[in-house]
Amino acid sequence: MNTKMHLAIDIGASGGRHILGWLEEGKIYTEEVHRFQNGMKQMGEHLCWDIDALVNEVVTGLKRCATLGKIPATVGIDTWGVDFVLLDKKGNIVGPTIAYRDSRTDAMDIEVSKCISESELYSYVGLQKMLINTIYQLMAIKVQTPQYLNEAAHLLMMPDYLHYRLCGVMKNEYTIASTSALLNAESKTWDYEILKRCGFPQEIFCDIAPPGTALGGFTDEIKEIVGFDCTVIMPPSHDTASAFLAVPAKSENSVYISSGTWSLMGVELTKPITTEASRVANFTNEGGYDYRYRYLKNIAGLWLLQSIHKEIGNNMGYAELVKLAQASSCNCIFEVNDERFAAPDRMVDAIRDACLEQCTESTCTVPAPQSVGDFARSIFLSLAKSYADTMNDLQELTGTKFDSINIIGGGSQNAYLNQLTANVCKLPVYAGPTEGTALGNIVSQMIASGVLSDYKAARHAISQSFDIKLFEPELDLDCGSSRGC
Repeated sequence: MNTKMHLAIDIGASGGRHILGWLEEGKIYTEEVHRFQNGMKQMGEHLCWDIDALVNEVVTGLKRCATLGKIPATVGIDTWGVDFVLLDKKGNIVGPTIAYRDSRTDAMDIEVSKCISESELYSYVGLQKMLINTIYQLMAIKVQTPQYLNEAAHLLMMPDYLHYRLCGVMKNEYTIASTSALLNAESKTWDYEILKRCGFPQEIFCDIAPPGTALGGFTDEIKEIVGFDCTVIMPPSHDTASAFLAVPAKSENSVYISSGTWSLMGVELTKPITTEASRVANFTNEGGYDYRYRYLKNIAGLWLLQSIHKEIGNNMGYAELVKLAQASSCNCIFEVNDERFAAPDRMVDAIRDACLEQCTESTCTVPAPQSVGDFARSIFLSLAKSYADTMNDLQELTGTKFDSINIIGGGSQNAYLNQLTANVCKLPVYAGPTEGTALGNIVSQMIASGVLSDYKAARHAISQSFDIKLFEPELDLDCGSSRGC
């Protein structure tokens, strides 16, 4: 194949993929060449990432490209947000690479609020308050293990570190930095006033680079291991930023949902919304491609279903879970963003307790889920209800009346949830492409390489290349009460 190929390395909280992409006669084609598992591991007192294993998988996938004789011209890595690696002056990791679901950030919002109020912080960074945010993780280090900050010379977000391991260049990419609650939403640079007030060392923060920045070729060590050279290009390296770039929206007034472990629901704006009303509604202004803002809310997503599958799924496939959900009559709806669901000992107990709390002493009109199908249906109903509530908030905050919903990512394959979403939100749902994140990563490399002219051309090419399924609202259902649909 003589067509220039581009490699997206898309790493999520549960796994990663190496996907090659190329443009041929106006259509984008992809091929998965490597897939691997990822996950948080208990290491001592903390939930951590096995960062060395991730680096090894990145390299293994590159070697696979060489074995297949399909050498990419460019490569870019995207990951989840907020997590980071501290490095000393020699480039060695300082301390464990602790994952965002670790409990070390408990009460760190109180510590940060001693330095800057939540309202003032939001007016600068415009980020949804979540204890997983980088600002709270850094405060935990400052309070609990200050020696790590004293040793650190560099802070690299997760994809920044993986890029560094490939090419030896340290830079912070804009979209991933925007998940930290340390980036000024207006200036799009580190907010040094916040860093100063929180007592974080300013010198550890690298220059901010926009997505599409070429970092250079592989280091000599990587070239020797994988057998070829390649240009490392920073994509929108926050996975949701890449996913949003890949949305082939049917209209300018469309809502986006990137559906996976998390559901990220929102719209694209040219200016951030950092009002008090936006803060109270808990919306976030994250960076997007071409400095377009992803105005969205983080919703718990399929993490809930993944947990149930692991605990009581009895090794069944997800398709079987969906069938059992469709057969269930359980109508319990709970608040999916309740903090109890962040990292419970057992998700089934957390969901059952949330449902039982809706009962009075004398009656329980909506019984708590019992079977795995009950739990799955309860999760799907609750997610759809959360989508509807979030869409209503979006309409009020942006002053826009939406006419459709676009769902991309792995979760877009769930026809049952897609139909529920259409029914509850009373809008048509366009589902696909499934590999939204990898596609956004790939087309950003194509734009940087001159293969595509801009993001509009990229979205047009995606719309011409992949099947998008339509789900029309079927019934005038009301999921607004605890009795469900």
